[in-house]
Amino acid sequence: MKKLELLAPAGDLEKLKMAIIYGADAVYLGGEEFGLRKASKNFTIEEIGEGVNFAHERGKKVYVTLNIIPHNEDLVGLDEYVLELEKLHIDGVIVADPGVFSIVRRVSPNMPIHLSTQASATNYETVKFWYDLGVRRIVVARELSLDEIKEIKDRLPEDLEIEAFVHGSMCISYSGRCLLSNYMAGRDSNRGECAHPCRWKYTLMEEKRPGEYYPIYENEKGTFIFNSKDLCMIDHIPELVEAGISSFKIEGRVKSQYYVATVVRSYRMAIDEYFRLGNEYKYKEKWLDEIQKASYRDFTTGFYFNKPTGEDQVYTSSSYIREYDFVGLVLDYDEETKIATIEQRNRMFLGDEIEIFGPNKDFFTQKIENMWDEEGNSIDVAPHPQQIVKMKMDRPVQEWDIIRIPRRD
Repeated sequence: MKKLELLAPAGDLEKLKMAIIYGADAVYLGGEEFGLRKASKNFTIEEIGEGVNFAHERGKKVYVTLNIIPHNEDLVGLDEYVLELEKLHIDGVIVADPGVFSIVRRVSPNMPIHLSTQASATNYETVKFWYDLGVRRIVVARELSLDEIKEIKDRLPEDLEIEAFVHGSMCISYSGRCLLSNYMAGRDSNRGECAHPCRWKYTLMEEKRPGEYYPIYENEKGTFIFNSKDLCMIDHIPELVEAGISSFKIEGRVKSQYYVATVVRSYRMAIDEYFRLGNEYKYKEKWLDEIQKASYRDFTTGFYFNKPTGEDQVYTSSSYIREYDFVGLVLDYDEETKIATIEQRNRMFLGDEIEIFGPNKDFFTQKIENMWDEEGNSIDVAPHPQQIVKMKMDRPVQEWDIIRIPRRD
């Protein structure tokens, strides 16, 4: 079987490194302009260069988003930006707009171009149109079923790659082509500034009773009628592969470093096991259990098996479920003393029951029996953001391992 790509979001340089360490084959990121995630920190040109070097040294790839739907003023500086990206030897750009496509092709003829899901490619003729222009990877619209994706793949040349979202937030609109944010908040979702009004709470007003607002009850708190569940396909790896998808894409450039590590790790383990065992592969519930230790909404399979119904919406809240907190990142470990140096990410107390996990290995649990600050003083709590602490570990750990605890009430 041809090995597929696990593609992870990189909202900043730290998340890029975490995604790659935890098993991503490639990452996608946005620069300071021309991308659709202005809420994430994004990358300066210098940071993109550092990220590319970090990835390439480990045999991984970096793709840069140029996927806004631009107005005239948004095209200013794009030519120069593409040339800068070319000098950094990025592995491709992701575009949605024909004008942006034309500029990239003119300025950097050899730059690999991936068609963004924002372009809403939903049929084989559209995909063939872009293929004939030189696009060799299509990020298909989220509104396609696995059967439709398979038909697209079967009707086009073998060197066409299909990339598809397998995990993360879903959009209530058609592959992101939404004007709700423009109308209600003055923020253009197609230029990277979506305010996510689909997650807001709504009431009903009858035409002849202006000012009288009627809640659309699902519970005593009202309803969130546009609020989709999150996509999760961790238990459908074989079906995704059989449909011809060659790049499994995880959504979440504005999500946390901990979220990226947790989700990438589970999909990495599931994919590796599938390719190792083939027909004997069996899904393991522990992979989903691990994903649910990061913040999440209830899950759906989106459009992959049938069109979503009312069961694919969350009517009671737009909040995430969060049962664990990321409290520490291992920086170093002394094998002789069994003492780890840790960067604090949330408060830790002496006596806390913690879980420690890392890339391609199961977590283990231990109690914090002792803890020291940088000067070697014994402490009962690590309360300061990114405070450096040391603690003895029951098992060997390594740099980039993560410490989490069940969330306190």
